[in-house]
Amino acid sequence: MTSTDVETRSIEARAATFRALSDPIRLSILDLLQPGQRCVCDLQEALDVAPNLLSYHLRILREAGLVASTRRGRWVDYRLADDAAATVEAALPSSPIDDAAQ
Repeated sequence: MTSTDVETRSIEARAATFRALSDPIRLSILDLLQPGQRCVCDLQEALDVAPNLLSYHLRILREAGLVASTRRGRWVDYRLADDAAATVEAALPSSPIDDAAQ
């Protein structure tokens, strides 16, 4: 794998994170999960969206590494992924100020 391949993968991963963050419903989901774990039924009630639309948005967030889920019988609980903040931070380009400080 060349350095160009690595750079392309990195850029694609960063773009996926930003795509996941680019929707108001997904940002609302992240806000609702900030205090802690919630079941899908609570998220659906708070957001007033159709179940299939909520599932779609949760899948996008899960694939981006921003949320994690736990199955509890028939219920699925969601929470912010342990490394969600690191995922977002890694998607941000380094600034010239950061580079100069190193």
